[in-house]
Amino acid sequence: MTETTDVTDLGSMRPAEDAPRPESPVAPASATWSAPVPVGDGPLATPLPVAIVGSLSPSRASDFKTCPLLYRFRTIDRLPETPTRAATRGTVVHSVLEQLYDLPAADRTVEAAQATVQPAWQQLLEANPELSQLFDADAEGVELAGWLESARDLVANYFALEDPRRLEPSAREQLVEVVLDGLRLRGYVDRIDESADGELRVIDYKTGSIPREAFEAKALFQMKFYALVLWRTRGVVPRQLRLMYLADSDTLSYQPDAEELVRFEKTIQAIWQAIARATLIGDFRPSPSRLCDWCSHQALCPAKGGTPPPFPTEALAKVGDDRRLAEPVVEPEV
Repeated sequence: MTETTDVTDLGSMRPAEDAPRPESPVAPASATWSAPVPVGDGPLATPLPVAIVGSLSPSRASDFKTCPLLYRFRTIDRLPETPTRAATRGTVVHSVLEQLYDLPAADRTVEAAQATVQPAWQQLLEANPELSQLFDADAEGVELAGWLESARDLVANYFALEDPRRLEPSAREQLVEVVLDGLRLRGYVDRIDESADGELRVIDYKTGSIPREAFEAKALFQMKFYALVLWRTRGVVPRQLRLMYLADSDTLSYQPDAEELVRFEKTIQAIWQAIARATLIGDFRPSPSRLCDWCSHQALCPAKGGTPPPFPTEALAKVGDDRRLAEPVVEPEV
């Protein structure tokens, strides 16, 4: 399967080095490095880090592919988004499955996992009090009870896909990042399994339903992003990328290879070039699709009769910031 990008006319776009530099040029530990530069009478003992021209996560890259204006609203304007019950439930379920592996293997049962749904919700609510508005109209607590039960059902569906008592993940909610040609690629992986001989399996939990075959490539975009970063940082191509869809207890698995990841890396660079050009001219256009139904910014979208706010040039300095805590879940359950 070859990854392609829906960004048009990439060949005519300015190279990434012309892009605005939204981040301080300080590379992370996993970054590529430049050669030592002589200073005074001798070379530096430590190489200088490469300059970073920008930063992309799989979610933000996918946003731009889906709709450039959505990318702008989320990444440059930093517009707030109305929380939804479905997205919040996804965050709760992810937390439960992460905490599950803190237990001794023998204690990782369905009952033990389901028992942590309520505490996980309370912990999320304490960290984000605004989520209480999700159930403002539920005076009797009936809807909340049903919502929590639906989260427990998703947790139970996980156990239909694999037995966590037989697994010992090497990492959970792992930050992976690398700098390639000045572009920082970073994201959080739900789970990484590593065999005794060093083979990697990348796992991502989805609380929606498995996509139809025509949309598999879009679903795998995020996983290929992680596979590329792991390959460039560890020198190992993951043996398997696995998406676990809990709504219908199904999985989507894929085995990448090095040649494909090279092509995918070029796709990511092309996406960044397109973002850089759009930023330089302040032109992020909408791309209407059925996903518009889940967008929080329809009132500001020209495709819906709205008018975007003035382009916030002062916000460019924040483009590369980590927004994970501010955006626990950004994708609709479809």
